[in-house]
Amino acid sequence: MLRSMYSGISGMRGFQTKLDVIGNNIANVNTSGFKKGRVTFQDMMSQTSQGAQAATANRGGVNPMQVGLGSQVGSIDNIHTQGFSQSTGNTFDFAIEGNGMFAVTHGDATYYTRAGNFSLDDDGTIVNADGYVLQGMTGPITIPPNAQSISISDDGAINYNDEDGEPQVAGYIALANFTNPAGLEKIGGNLYANSPNAGLGQELIQPDNEGMGKIVASTLEMSNVDLAEEFTEMIVAQRGFQANTRIITTSDEILQELVNLKR
Repeated sequence: MLRSMYSGISGMRGFQTKLDVIGNNIANVNTSGFKKGRVTFQDMMSQTSQGAQAATANRGGVNPMQVGLGSQVGSIDNIHTQGFSQSTGNTFDFAIEGNGMFAVTHGDATYYTRAGNFSLDDDGTIVNADGYVLQGMTGPITIPPNAQSISISDDGAINYNDEDGEPQVAGYIALANFTNPAGLEKIGGNLYANSPNAGLGQELIQPDNEGMGKIVASTLEMSNVDLAEEFTEMIVAQRGFQANTRIITTSDEILQELVNLKR
């Protein structure tokens, strides 16, 4: 069989994966804290018909002769650039402006997120939409039922006035620091799980300290998906897919001509 046919198949498979990632990006264009994906390709092994030869006294050097055998997906990266901020007016909507991720716990498991749509449960504890508990510098943050005038500072302080009107601090929001956020694993629900390549710092850090981002209250960080870019990439992927199908069609026509030689 012709090598070009298998190269075309590998190209179709790769562009299908690219379209899958683009489709997921577009589907999450309005998902809070979502980070878009990106597909990169790399060539597969090449078949060598003649190796390279060094120059001699009587003849110059000769380059190798190789035929590539197609392409493959090199990586599917998560791009952790800052998404735009949307003001909501909700006291417990938090956006991180800069580095860091919120840490939330479910039982003994800890997960991380950039989605800051939190609320209070019946105990006054700050939780996300799935009931996962937001972690502060000293553990979960609980606000008394008689708290008034609740506000959040840039450094993550949860401020309120008690029943006597005295200012109090319920706790400080903590952020997790990763040297390689792209190494985190998406697990759904706007959550990420730590991985061996994410480079999680040993301790949670208070916002607006040690290079961490600051907290912007009553604001949500939206998706960093750019629809114009995604539609452009979709067109490129579609044309690439079509070109590879054309390679298979042309290879099939050549094989048909070889079969017809017998007639």
